[in-house]
Amino acid sequence: MIPSVDGFFDEATHTISYLIADPATKAAAIVDPVLDFDPKAARVSTGSADALLAAAQARGLDLHWILETHAHADHLSGADYLRAKTGAKVVIGVDIEAVQKAFGDMFEAKADGRVFDRLVREGDVLPLGDLQIEVLQTPGHTPACVTYRVGDAAFVGDTLFMPDYGTARADFPGGDAATLYRSIRRILALPPQTRIFVGHDYLPEGRETFAWETTVAAERAGNVHVREGVGEAEFVSMREARDVTLAAPTLILPSLQVNIRAGALPDPSPSGRVFLRLPLNAL
Repeated sequence: MIPSVDGFFDEATHTISYLIADPATKAAAIVDPVLDFDPKAARVSTGSADALLAAAQARGLDLHWILETHAHADHLSGADYLRAKTGAKVVIGVDIEAVQKAFGDMFEAKADGRVFDRLVREGDVLPLGDLQIEVLQTPGHTPACVTYRVGDAAFVGDTLFMPDYGTARADFPGGDAATLYRSIRRILALPPQTRIFVGHDYLPEGRETFAWETTVAAERAGNVHVREGVGEAEFVSMREARDVTLAAPTLILPSLQVNIRAGALPDPSPSGRVFLRLPLNAL
């Protein structure tokens, strides 16, 4: 069976969130929702998450799951907000605990896997009406990265991008270019007609329109980093050389301290204010 998939593009962070639904039963899931954050004013808002809710409500969908492909370093997650609004369960890969450990000390934040409702691993299956959400563990960008496969669609997070942009960086704590290559090869072993939905699009030179849907066949044929014929050693050399030139994501410090908490903000101080920490010289 084929799920319906709607993508919601966030211009501020170039993130695509997805609303997936089983057309027969109206059961639905959201992938990688965004909590809007203005870094200049240090203000959060919920316009992006509310747009997902409005679309689901307009179609009469029943939201069951909020699926995180990993702990994002480029945007704050709207998962906790959506959970509070709908009762949907927040899902992430079981190795999130390695990410929480790596960054918990940095932010002096107490977080473990229990802040998420479901930790999933390779081979796990979640029901979505008459469809199923199959889990593939695809680490490399981060240890906790997973791909969610629903019918003919695969939601790959940051592991793969559009063919003309390539692949994710692998230099975050716990990331590894060789592991990333092997994860990508597992994704590209799916049937050629499988629809691939990516987590970001940064509009590479030569393309004028943002895009976020491709196919396994198109990635195999034309991905600029990892098309057919590119071996592991070649990919690792390219990826590591490229990664050392990349600056840290603009929102990495605000994002990670929220996202290791499943999108929840830190507890208020005794005065009632909520603070995000910016640890100096930590990256």
